Amino acid sequence: MLPTPASELVSQASQGYSRTLASRFPEIASMETINPVVRDFILFCIQRHGKEWPALYDEMCWVAGRRLFRGLGYVDLRKLGLSFSLTNIDDTIRIVDTIAAQN
Repeated sequence: MLPTPASELVSQASQGYSRTLASRFPEIASMETINPVVRDFILFCIQRHGKEWPALYDEMCWVAGRRLFRGLGYVDLRKLGLSFSLTNIDDTIRIVDTIAAQN
């Protein structure tokens, strides 16, 4: 696992701990609330490895770590609303489930 860059740690500390809108209000977690680039990233990973969890999570980490999708890495995807942090895994699963169910 790659260490978290110092700039990201500073950003996290300054923002404080907050859950995403989807985790606070799961009934609104829909395709409309998911960034289209995040949706495309997840679909790209599903095409490469299937929908089975946690293998899909591993694939998502692999792809992000190597910037195989549009050159986007962990920090880029986090800024778009997709966290790979285990503290936010429930949000990530909810996003993936929403996308997988609709495709």
